[in-house]
Amino acid sequence: MTGSQTELARMDATAQAELVRSGEASPLELAEAAIARIEALNPQLNAVIHELFEEGREAARNGPPEGPFRGVPFLFKDIGAALAGQPLHMGTRLFKEIGFRAPVDTYLGARFREAGFVTLGKTNVPELGILPTTEPKAYGPTRNPWNTEHTPGGSSGGSAAAVASGMVPIAHANDGGGSIRIPASHCGLVGLKPSRQRISEGPIIGDNMSGLTAELVVARSVRDVAGVLDAVHGPAPGDPYVAPPPARPYLEELEVDPEPLRIALVTRSAADIPVDPVVIEGARETAELLESLGHKVSERALVDAAPGDGSELVESFMIRWEAGQAATLATLERVLGREVAEDDVEPLTWALAQKGLEHGAGEYLNAIALHQLVGRVIGGWLESEFDLLLTPTVGEPPPRLGAYDDSGPDPMAAIERAWPTAAFSGIFNATGQPAISLPLHQTEDGLPVGVQLVAALGREDLLIRVAAQLERARPWADQTPPIFAGSDTE
Repeated sequence: MTGSQTELARMDATAQAELVRSGEASPLELAEAAIARIEALNPQLNAVIHELFEEGREAARNGPPEGPFRGVPFLFKDIGAALAGQPLHMGTRLFKEIGFRAPVDTYLGARFREAGFVTLGKTNVPELGILPTTEPKAYGPTRNPWNTEHTPGGSSGGSAAAVASGMVPIAHANDGGGSIRIPASHCGLVGLKPSRQRISEGPIIGDNMSGLTAELVVARSVRDVAGVLDAVHGPAPGDPYVAPPPARPYLEELEVDPEPLRIALVTRSAADIPVDPVVIEGARETAELLESLGHKVSERALVDAAPGDGSELVESFMIRWEAGQAATLATLERVLGREVAEDDVEPLTWALAQKGLEHGAGEYLNAIALHQLVGRVIGGWLESEFDLLLTPTVGEPPPRLGAYDDSGPDPMAAIERAWPTAAFSGIFNATGQPAISLPLHQTEDGLPVGVQLVAALGREDLLIRVAAQLERARPWADQTPPIFAGSDTE
């Protein structure tokens, strides 16, 4: 294998897979190179918390499956999709102490393996994936490679930091309120939250929190996202419902120039949460770029889709989120064979779960009904008035580590601090539409700020088509953070 670690780290997953197909590199050579990068960079970032190097080497030696990403180094996030026998701690001290391991392959985990990925480890997450930062007490904070004093986002912060720094070209991620898109925004990556149930969460989960969560990856390029989506989408036995199938492979969308589209620029969040002007600047610059590419952009207030003053939308999301944490603790209790006590988990986790236990079944169903109503309103816009929505991905640039502190008298202050970050992302978990974050903007001090495109339910094809057009018009492949794989990892 020729080329430096920096050259290899700059390659996306598609390019690294081509090295294997062409015989320029073997899966084992790619694995060894990625292991060296992880060992060199992880002490600075704390992105990888479970090293699976020997398992990865063995899989590479034995020959990964002949999938589209055969031999490409990969990391799993330590919550959600997994392979049997892998550590699965979900950011909790409880599962860390008992050394819990995944009991079965999830459907998505098996599809990643069949796609040819070689798994080298698992990445850090906040406890139970709750916050948009990655600072679990069980494993300590993950740092942003663009500035280590700042968060890489969450809950897929470990995966995003690993990909952004060049440890691996792509990594598993999932999203319950922005947990793919927020870390993608904070770390200068591409992150697609697919349509609800585009990706199976089985066999253990049906539709988590009644469909709030979605699974896929964080990546360096649009073509990687399209290729992975082709490899892993589709129903599996027992799924409660499925997203409509695509008309053709997503990879075919990459070279299609979109016809002129009607795009709504949205700079006010649906819940009318105040946001930083720098993220609005990024969205407006992207609107100008889209207009230069022939699209028609007009402004629309997303707050018009929500009832009242927007507070009801936040409250209803929190009902689902709190109920979800109560249900998760009940699941942990079944695994542990004992009750979970207050000092077993972080203060915010306990506070959320206790509030979740206070909600009645009627409240929960009413929250879902409200979100479905908002989904129909936005769906109507995307059916008759617009083809896409354009928003900031986040409501603020990456905050400093420690901003989401739950150690004070009111642990819920930490989740309230998260609302600006998730101002433009959580609503599309509630409504189910697909949304993609693209690394098209930076702050004056060099921190990434993503821009989000949203399409109608089932229209990932359109998102990929326009995202690829934007990537061609304003490439980001050469934008790398200060902490990036280089000569010191060789």
